[in-house]
Amino acid sequence: MHRSTPGAVTPRRPSKAALIRGPVDFTEAWLRNRRLSEHTRAAYRRDIAGWLAWCAGRELDPLRASFLDVNAYGRDLESTVDPRSGRPFTPATVARKLSALSSWYEFLVKLGAVPANPVTGADRPRVSRDHSATIGLAPDEVDALLAAADAETGPTAARNRAALALLADLGLRVGELVSLDLADLGHERGHRSLRFTGKGGRPRRRALAPGTARAVDAYLAERAASGRLPADRVSGPLLVTASGARLDRHAVFRLVRRLARIAGLPAWSKLSPHSLRHAFATTARGEGVPLEDVQDAMGHADPRTTRRYDRDRHNLDRDPSYAIWAARARRG
Repeated sequence: MHRSTPGAVTPRRPSKAALIRGPVDFTEAWLRNRRLSEHTRAAYRRDIAGWLAWCAGRELDPLRASFLDVNAYGRDLESTVDPRSGRPFTPATVARKLSALSSWYEFLVKLGAVPANPVTGADRPRVSRDHSATIGLAPDEVDALLAAADAETGPTAARNRAALALLADLGLRVGELVSLDLADLGHERGHRSLRFTGKGGRPRRRALAPGTARAVDAYLAERAASGRLPADRVSGPLLVTASGARLDRHAVFRLVRRLARIAGLPAWSKLSPHSLRHAFATTARGEGVPLEDVQDAMGHADPRTTRRYDRDRHNLDRDPSYAIWAARARRG
């Protein structure tokens, strides 16, 4: 006997094929149809699996769901505790999950599997473009974090220094970081370079600053020596565990918080790899890097997203009135 969800339509018992085999097959077809990074693909797969599990728990056929069901699901997500933070999902997280679900249903509409997208009429959370819940870091806090990594010794110390340098100096997403392969490293017009697939399946390329390149090279040299291989024979994922498996995003989360605690950062327990991405944007803008260059470096389609990452954008030191006054003074 199931319990009805307030505000949702009466549950409809699905067939086994519709609920288990059909939607899962649709999900894989949908993912294959899109140019996505492996990290994004895995995140979308989890998002749809969450919806299918919710439907299964209510004996609801997801191919017959209405916007009322999606609304009920959204309310449940808003009260769900994120295991990583110990707090309920943020509006941005809920909005992202519903966006993935909407894309999935749009694909099903095109296939003729459903008559309409039920997410279209659902009540999605409002997400401020001018605010992010991610805890940011000041430049001196990033320096302290890197210094804590530099002070470490042991078999994973060089790898950890390389990971932190890539996060801090390039502002990579954690999914982009752990998806990197050695084959992504290269040289272009005198630059050490990195090519990879970013969010949305877009091809990206970035330059490695000298310090970042040194950290990566030191790690790879140590890795080659431990495997008794020539440096040019090391292959596979760029960042690996002691067993040679690809480092995962959860290990990077733990690494950032552990080093932040060692560095004495007050908000260490709330930091994430994304905190370094925010710090990258804020520091780059503070150093006078044009917004469009920071936007390109971060792979943002919309400059408003880049501005949201810039925590110092409301600093009165950057008020344009000073530049206008200084120019007028020079003319006078």
